[in-house]
Amino acid sequence: MSAPGAGIEVTGLSASYGTGAPALRDVTFTAADGQAIAVLGPNGGGKTTLFRALLGELPATTGSVTVRGATAYAPQTERSRLDFPVSALDVALMGAYARTPWYRRIGAGDRALARDALARVGLADRAGARFGALSGGQRQRVLIARALVQEAGVLLLDEPFAGVDRTSEEAIMRILDELRADGRVLLIATHDVEQARGWDRVLCLAGAQIAFGPPAETLTNAVLEATYGEEIVMLDCGNRAVAIQHHSHAH
Repeated sequence: MSAPGAGIEVTGLSASYGTGAPALRDVTFTAADGQAIAVLGPNGGGKTTLFRALLGELPATTGSVTVRGATAYAPQTERSRLDFPVSALDVALMGAYARTPWYRRIGAGDRALARDALARVGLADRAGARFGALSGGQRQRVLIARALVQEAGVLLLDEPFAGVDRTSEEAIMRILDELRADGRVLLIATHDVEQARGWDRVLCLAGAQIAFGPPAETLTNAVLEATYGEEIVMLDCGNRAVAIQHHSHAH
């Protein structure tokens, strides 16, 4: 399941919905295989717009987007429908649909791949459990397994730690570290500034790119204030920062 050669190169990207003003402007960054990029920004700051552009769902108004390797998206588990009578294995298998012709059933090889993916995220024993009955952290791990079944070299994770308990957070962090070791590229949308300090690079967005670079150089008070404005709270005499998370999911 390794993915050598994956990467992203974005130059001068602006993107808009319809004919309106750009929802995101002037984004330039690169991500090499094995790198994890934290994408910080307020709700409405452009994180989802960036992900849609990387997935090819939203064309660039200006600039260019180059993605090497297949791309998979793992949404927030909070946005998942929980009333469908599908199992964890069913959800993981959805990762194989794109490469399976409509007239063919999912093959034994893909079913084995889905079981392997669930095992990798620590849920082999929950394959038959109803997806909606799993905990938030378990559902998030199933969505990561679905991305693995897509055999993607680039994973876009939309706030994978939102609404999960500490045990699941640690499990997800271990999984992401393993995926980096595989050579995959990870883009992780998050509000957690302190967590972002542990990734390779940080991309700060607030309708436009505010900053991009190594966390130690990028996560300055000035950059965080420019990114979050009044949503940022400084702690410990200004040495730590917390972004206030609102429950609106309009990006």
